[in-house]
Amino acid sequence: MNTLSVSLVRSVFGLSPQETSFERRGFRVGHPALRTHLERIGAAFISGYNAALEHTTASSLAAELDEMPPERRGFAFEGAAMALALLDVLTPWRRGRVQEFLRGPGDAHAYMVHVGVGWAWARLPVNPARAAEKLDPLLRWLAFDGYGFHEAFFKFPAYLAGKAPPRGISGPAARVFDQGFGRGLWFVEGGDVEAIPRTIAALPPRRHADLWSGVGLAATYAGGVSADELLVLRARAGAFAPQLAQGSAFAAKARQRAGNLIPYTDVATRALCGWPAPEAARLCDDTLENLPANASQPAFEIWRRRIQNQFQLQPQLQEA
Repeated sequence: MNTLSVSLVRSVFGLSPQETSFERRGFRVGHPALRTHLERIGAAFISGYNAALEHTTASSLAAELDEMPPERRGFAFEGAAMALALLDVLTPWRRGRVQEFLRGPGDAHAYMVHVGVGWAWARLPVNPARAAEKLDPLLRWLAFDGYGFHEAFFKFPAYLAGKAPPRGISGPAARVFDQGFGRGLWFVEGGDVEAIPRTIAALPPRRHADLWSGVGLAATYAGGVSADELLVLRARAGAFAPQLAQGSAFAAKARQRAGNLIPYTDVATRALCGWPAPEAARLCDDTLENLPANASQPAFEIWRRRIQNQFQLQPQLQEA
C-alpha cells in the first residue's frame, strides 16, 4: 500500500487507545497500579491492531510487534490478528493475511493470533462455525474464546443482565466462548479477586466451570496481582479450582511457546496450579498426546478436560 492507502485504511478501521480505557468501558476501578497495568495491556492490543493496518508484510509487522515488552507482546500480536482478520473479509481482493501471518512470525504466538481472530468475528457479519473451518483444527476453538472476551469487554452489562450468547455460538463453542468471557471478567472487575467470584456466582451455574477456566487464564497471562491475592482467588474458586488451574496452565503454555515467559507467570502458576510455569506448560503438551480426531467432543474440549482431570486427581492445589 502507498502512503495514501495506509492513511485511508487507518482512518476507516483504526482504533483509539481510549477504546480500552477503564473510564470508557465502565470497569471496576480498584488499586491504581493494577488499573494502570491492565490499561497498558489494552493499549498494547490497540497498538498491535493499528500496526497491522499499516504494514504490507508479515515480517515488517512482526518486527514492530516484537518491540513491545515481553509482558505485553502477546497482546500486541492478538490485536494485530484482529486487524488482519478484519482486512481479510473487508478487502477481499487480498485475502489470506491471517494464514500468511501464522505460517511466518505469528506461529510462535498462534494461541493469541487465534484469539484475535475471534475479536474480528464479533464485529463482522460472519458465521463463526464456517469461519472456524479455515483455521487450525485444534487452536480454531480459541477464536471462540476471543469472541467471548470481546463480548465481556465491550458489552458486559447486557450479558450480566442475562443476554444470550451470539447467534451461532452453541454446544462446545459456547463453552469456549464462556472461557473467553471469564477472561474478560478479569478486566471488567479490575482484577478484584473478591468481586470476580461474586460476578460468576450470579451467572447460570452451567457456565461456572468455563468462566473459572477463563479467569485462571487471564489471572496468569495478564495478571497484575500478588501471590497472596492469587491464593485468595484459588480459595474462592472452590470446586472449580481444577478449571482455574487449567486456564493458568494454558496461559503458561501460550507464553512459553511465544518465548515471553516472565517471572510473574511462575508466581501465578505456583499459586493457581501448585506447579512452576514450565511444568504447567509441559502438562499442556503431555495431554495433547493421542487426542482423538473423531470423538463426540472436539479435541480441544477433550484437551481441556484432560488438564482439568490432572489437577482434580493430584493434591498439588491443596499443597501449594
